[in-house]
Amino acid sequence: MGFSPGSKGWINKYADYINRGKIIVDVEKPKELSLEHFAHLQLSQSGIVFGFPTELIFLNQLKLKEEANWTTEEKLKLLLFESQLFIFVLNGGDVLNEFDSFIDSLNEYYGKYSFPAIHKLTSFFLKETQEERLEYILDKRIDIKQNFIDNALWVNYLNNAFVYLDVILYHEFIKTKKSIVDSNFEELALDVLKTIVISAFSDGEMQQPERVMFDVFLASANLSDSRKKIALHYFKNGATFTDLSALFSHIWLFKRFLIDISVLTMYSNHDTISQEKEFLYRFCDFLHIPREELNETIVSIEQFVVSHADKISFLKNRSAVEHIYDNISMRWIKILGRNKDKLIAEIKQSKELMQLIKKSTTEDLTKEEKEKVKTQFMDIVKTMPAITIFMLPGGAILMPIVLKIIPALIPSAFRDNEIEV
Repeated sequence: MGFSPGSKGWINKYADYINRGKIIVDVEKPKELSLEHFAHLQLSQSGIVFGFPTELIFLNQLKLKEEANWTTEEKLKLLLFESQLFIFVLNGGDVLNEFDSFIDSLNEYYGKYSFPAIHKLTSFFLKETQEERLEYILDKRIDIKQNFIDNALWVNYLNNAFVYLDVILYHEFIKTKKSIVDSNFEELALDVLKTIVISAFSDGEMQQPERVMFDVFLASANLSDSRKKIALHYFKNGATFTDLSALFSHIWLFKRFLIDISVLTMYSNHDTISQEKEFLYRFCDFLHIPREELNETIVSIEQFVVSHADKISFLKNRSAVEHIYDNISMRWIKILGRNKDKLIAEIKQSKELMQLIKKSTTEDLTKEEKEKVKTQFMDIVKTMPAITIFMLPGGAILMPIVLKIIPALIPSAFRDNEIEV
């Protein structure tokens, strides 16, 4: 019997996989990273930060054939569940012995928030198990029923663009053992909408793709009428950094999310990030996020954009894709080019590393192979000041992302210099 996140009972089936050891729910945080920093880097690779499921966190260990038949909504629902499971384990939860506690905590978390289509169904929930109740809640958290955009550039790509807020707030719930005030979900969503507006107007004018992005996020927020009016006011009149709420200045994951949204807004309009760096640096300063961490966001979103261009409607235009890819490629060629000769000479000393990089252009590397690449490549780049991103905390975690962006560049350098394997 297969696994289907669209059928009743999928959470119990997931628990059965864990109990039988078919999937290992294990989280190893590097010592040099804070808990939140590590969580953001890992979850970014899954796509949950952008509201699009690109990679499952734990269930991908099974390589289920039926996954190809899952809808995007089903994948996103499962990814939301796995992201919250990741947060539970990262905060010390023992899922093998405390899976019921995890389910109870999620139900308690959602029970404390006035999410639409959830809090009005108490009588319905009395008839259901905790797992069935949670399945219904997650269904509702993914769903957006509004037909809000004509010719929507993003509509085939994003479902509920705000599912990552669920993960951020669940992390706060686990840490503090209490919920944030109910209305703060809408305040968080408003800050995200303001960030889209601020970023869109950073060059003086909001373009059509940025307008569409705002509409999609507005629909996902499902705000009360009063807060929707506030959001539309900022959309019409613009916003500044000081319009963002100070209530969430202690929530690091949320502040990093705002930086992600800002960069993604610029990519929605095919902007070159280099032209907007000063604005982004000022935004980082305002949020008290180290400027160096902006590079992490840019790398993650570049990988996301390039890897999923065929699935994102606004990137299906060939000229737009080439424009973005050229911007990304030229930046990495410039970074690598500064030390091209030294890089090639160093890699030439390690035939194994060269073989693995070439292999990464045609197939996924195993976990062990990725570790070898990270270790050997890190040793090399430590001698090259120009490639500073790998020297950041979490640089080793970024390596698989970077390899997805630049592997074709490295083999071409090998060919140019006639390096034999």
